[in-house]
Amino acid sequence: MASESRSQHNFDYNACSDGDRRGGRPVAVSAYILIQATVSAANVASDIRTLDGVESADDVSGPYDVIVRATAPDMDGLGQLVVARIQSVEGVTRTLTCPVVEL
Repeated sequence: MASESRSQHNFDYNACSDGDRRGGRPVAVSAYILIQATVSAANVASDIRTLDGVESADDVSGPYDVIVRATAPDMDGLGQLVVARIQSVEGVTRTLTCPVVEL
């Protein structure tokens, strides 16, 4: 995978409507993405770390091979990150997205 310039939280907060703001702050969505891979988890994690919106990607032991922490401007953006970017990384076979909730 070609190396891309990585910028944490690379999205336009000004595009949010007033209804999307809490206390004047834009509302972003964070999630943990659990990944199963067919190739080296270290390689998959390394490739995913280069994607915009990805805060961290670590290879782990257990039923999943990589755990990713990612942030997007909204749920649609998170879905696009997972489906269009993360799932296209070579070796990724399955993902499970767990959005972080604030209760």
